[in-house]
Amino acid sequence: MSNMRGSVLMVAAMGGFALEDMFIKRTAKVLPVGEILMIFGLAGMLAFIVMALWRRERVLHPAIASWPILLRAIAEVAGRLGYTLAIALTPLSNASAILQATPLVVVAGAALIFGEKVGWRRWAAIGAGFLGVLIVLRPGMEGFQLASLFTVLGMLGFAGRDLATRAAAPVLSNLQLGIYGFFMLIPTGAALLLVTGGAAMPGAPEVLGLALATLFGVASYWGLTAAMRMGEVSVITPFRYTRLVFALVLAVLVFGERPDAPMLAGSALIIASGLYTLARARKARRAARG
Repeated sequence: MSNMRGSVLMVAAMGGFALEDMFIKRTAKVLPVGEILMIFGLAGMLAFIVMALWRRERVLHPAIASWPILLRAIAEVAGRLGYTLAIALTPLSNASAILQATPLVVVAGAALIFGEKVGWRRWAAIGAGFLGVLIVLRPGMEGFQLASLFTVLGMLGFAGRDLATRAAAPVLSNLQLGIYGFFMLIPTGAALLLVTGGAAMPGAPEVLGLALATLFGVASYWGLTAAMRMGEVSVITPFRYTRLVFALVLAVLVFGERPDAPMLAGSALIIASGLYTLARARKARRAARG
């Protein structure tokens, strides 16, 4: 029963993240990305501070003064900046498809950095997933968009954040990590504004859009965390890929996008590779338990 509840919660969280992306993309048509990052970071940070205080957790913990947290902050900046620029400048369907390769990068990073054992089958699946990314990107072909590389930056940043989280002190809660992660978006957005130009006065639609993006983002973050703690990770994790389904629906209905055959084929290859990698990891854990 816990697996069922966790799966439903994971699907709901992925739908929420897709809605967050949609509202950010719509707002980016009026406001510069730097300003969006600043407002989104401030609102998200305040939301996590409220939740942390409600659970009687410290807002500033001494454990944040560590290399894993510094590396996590840098990766968070790269992930958020890259992905926000990607969904602002490229089709939402393409950006969401490439983002699905993040778990594959995490598996590869865990093997290379933490020495986790990854067999040749999973390495082959990781390679196939990266091939799927190339199919979506189409470098050197007519459909290639240079701005799509921002999505790759975002994917690598989010994978680095997840890897750094593994190395972070266990005394830090997910809420505390959320506070520090969203805080980093404020100076990042300010620096981007200095480079790209001044801020614009947001109107009521932009304020509402960013408020809804923050609401769905924070709620989905909580749902993701709760889902992973509620059931078996090997059962719950595959439902992360439903985010692409929600993104495709929103891309078509809201932005009038028409995903083509290479994009769909690359997406299918990425998801199949991720699911196979999860299945092999589950089998390896069962074999280790004897």
